[in-house]
Amino acid sequence: MMKNTVLNLLTAVAMLLSIGLMQGCDLIDYHPYDVRISGQTDVNATNMLRIEQLCLGKDTLRFAATGDTQRWYDDTREFVDHINKRGDIDFVLHGGDVSDFGVTDEFLWQRDILNKLAVPYVVLLGNHDCIGTGEDTYRKVFGDPNFSFIAARIKFVCLNTNALEFDYSRPVPDFEFMTSELTARGDEFDRTVVCMHVPPFDGEFNNNVANVFEHYVLQYPGLQFCTVAHVHRAKQEDLFEDGTIYYMSDCIHHRNYYIFTITPEGYTYEVVDF
Repeated sequence: MMKNTVLNLLTAVAMLLSIGLMQGCDLIDYHPYDVRISGQTDVNATNMLRIEQLCLGKDTLRFAATGDTQRWYDDTREFVDHINKRGDIDFVLHGGDVSDFGVTDEFLWQRDILNKLAVPYVVLLGNHDCIGTGEDTYRKVFGDPNFSFIAARIKFVCLNTNALEFDYSRPVPDFEFMTSELTARGDEFDRTVVCMHVPPFDGEFNNNVANVFEHYVLQYPGLQFCTVAHVHRAKQEDLFEDGTIYYMSDCIHHRNYYIFTITPEGYTYEVVDF
């Protein structure tokens, strides 16, 4: 009799726990690499459309470039606040590494902070974003790692250059994509900015094809410059000694970012501390 009573009591407790869990689904925490996306997806596609509409017909373009926000959420929030107070920025270009370990929630936390920007933004794929299921999460939240958009007749060609993370199993950089972008929507742009996370000659880049990469970059009409993240230091280098400057963004924890202003006469840049 006692044994049956104990079993009945345990069964009742188990049922109550099951009901409680079903009624409180928020108590369930999925695996950190389980690509379950809540909130906005395809952020880049939505924001590229906004950028193109906002910049249509403009002859001067001003954008901010940053990267490697990773684990520094408070610094990212302050960056967002700093940009919003300026009121003179057309869009923000994030050079990649919104996550540190490719964990799904890292992408969502950073997306939600960046969504508070008063201007549209796009995010490139960084090498840390490729860890675990990070690439899958990036694709759902932000979109394809290779993409382009046109603002004020300037094409921004944004590339996945994280070759080491793909173990040469896929073409990184993707020269077919780069070739197609030479002429795609050719009547809508006169100048080009090429953007990437990992720069040539870095250990994460496929340096077997670095010179081929330079050749492709130099084919773009009216090439202005290239933007880079990854190095966690603001510096400017003519990497190939061909006249093309690669502007490398600092990590957000060092609390600075680039402002680029492109006019019909050329471009200027500044490093802004916040």
